[in-house]
Amino acid sequence: MRNPVELAQRSLAADPTRTAVQARGLTRVYEVGAVQVTGVDGIDLLIPAGRLVVLKGDSGSGKSTLLSLLGGLDRPTAGELSVDGRDLRRLSEAGLTHFRRSVVGMVFQSFNLLPTLDVLENVCLPALLAGRAYPAARRRAAELLDWLGLGDRLSHLPRQLSGGEMQRTAIARALINDPALVLADEPTGNLDSGNAVKVMGLLADLNRTFQRTVIIATHSTLADPYAAMLLTLRDGRLAA
Repeated sequence: MRNPVELAQRSLAADPTRTAVQARGLTRVYEVGAVQVTGVDGIDLLIPAGRLVVLKGDSGSGKSTLLSLLGGLDRPTAGELSVDGRDLRRLSEAGLTHFRRSVVGMVFQSFNLLPTLDVLENVCLPALLAGRAYPAARRRAAELLDWLGLGDRLSHLPRQLSGGEMQRTAIARALINDPALVLADEPTGNLDSGNAVKVMGLLADLNRTFQRTVIIATHSTLADPYAAMLLTLRDGRLAA
């Protein structure tokens, strides 16, 4: 079996001149009835490729809104946003779909695994949606799951897994299409302390070994020692 670490290193060599995220005046305003609510307010941001970024802030500070914008799940109201060299404001809906499937891998607090699919099928799904043939998707998924210590859980359903195993499955799913950027939104929020430490260590490994840009939004301090950049949001703005 081929080593998934070697595959990742060949597919995305470190390049210190690349920019993962560039934003200027980035703003997202929501209409809630007759009230306007600002989720992100005029953010300027530059993240070089290959960095591990920890994003802090109280609930309602704009962390999840910012990750949704970076992941192409939402569109800015105003400002400029480029991710991995792509101008997200100019992409069509089809272009955003392709961007989400090929450039970004997302890890959520709630895991978001499909309950009727087994571990291997959950991990394969993004690759199949991106048009990869099933045999190739299956091989890649098995490699990643083996690397994450889940080689004996391939046929298990999510309800048969522990919280830590579900989050590791979600990490494998986020990596299946070899994304340039991995976004993790409170990835340890539903885990006990032991599994939280392991998951943060795995995300740090994705950054160091797989040479991926990783952005972690979290209340936890567990990721702080790994951070190349530590950002704090307050009321939708980056704190000085």
